[in-house]
Amino acid sequence: MNPVCLDEQARTAVQKRDHLWQLWSPNKALGMTGIRGAYAIAPVGESRAVCALNSLAPSWPIGTHGQAMLLAWTLPETQGWLAESRSVLAQWKLDLLNCLHQRGWETMPSIASFVCAKAPCGIDEVHLRARGIKLRDATSFGLPGWWRLCAQGPQAMAALSSALEYYPARQGHE
Repeated sequence: MNPVCLDEQARTAVQKRDHLWQLWSPNKALGMTGIRGAYAIAPVGESRAVCALNSLAPSWPIGTHGQAMLLAWTLPETQGWLAESRSVLAQWKLDLLNCLHQRGWETMPSIASFVCAKAPCGIDEVHLRARGIKLRDATSFGLPGWWRLCAQGPQAMAALSSALEYYPARQGHE
């Protein structure tokens, strides 16, 4: 489960499942994408599988940066910061969805801070890029004609809103 999952019910439901293997890599949630460190939580009663998994573990140790990240991950203040961050991301996502819907974009449901969206008309990537906006083409996700956008802060949201305000009107009247 993604630690920055914005759906409280989904996050809680997964945390209550003692019969699932859980793999955690908190690097993105902590904004430390270059740091590598992860851990697994085994289902209750899987001690034999845990022993088998340990025997398959790589021979290299985790680096000190990864170890520090994982240790910090367990601290109450880190988890508090993460909870506050989810609240901020949820508002940023709402702002993003409102911006897109006001301009006629179709969006898919998402429990993450990312949204897949489809513009009401073709995308002029050059126009958007010239205004500092780069959308990720979702074709590789099996969604041709869709774009992946992530919820971002007010400055980035203002840039997106401004670019989309001009863009659809210009495109719609050509």
